[in-house]
Amino acid sequence: MNSTLNFIGLEKDKVEKLSKNLNNLLADYQIFYQNLRGFHWNIKGENFFELHEKFEELYKDIREKIDEIAERILTIDGQPLHTISDYCEISEIKEAKNIEDGREAVEITLNGFQIILAKQRSIMSQAQEADDEGTITLISDYIANQEKTAWMLKSWLR
Repeated sequence: MNSTLNFIGLEKDKVEKLSKNLNNLLADYQIFYQNLRGFHWNIKGENFFELHEKFEELYKDIREKIDEIAERILTIDGQPLHTISDYCEISEIKEAKNIEDGREAVEITLNGFQIILAKQRSIMSQAQEADDEGTITLISDYIANQEKTAWMLKSWLR
């Protein structure tokens, strides 16, 4: 076996960079997840029932993606970050504390999707350069779904 390739046949130097960026995405997802859980728990007001249900739907989806991203990092021979301190240190998404207002929570959620979508597009390019079809497929599916969700959140805000 070629010593420049990892155990699944991808170039080690390319997937090392990709793994780092997937870990950065993982950190964003973890903080985003916690924000969505907080919105689900703390939302108040006339849109309570609608938003309570929506935030639960979103955090369950994000929780699943967190596991898939961590497993992808392992698959390309990296090590997923797993501490809150690491996530807080590198996440572009910041913690949203004690948000009760539905409009504010939706705005923060939309902003989170915008950050995640931009990072995923960058990761797609890196994965293409590394011929990493597994990461391309995973992230491509996320983007298609999340673009629609972002559009719906933006429409709700109008």
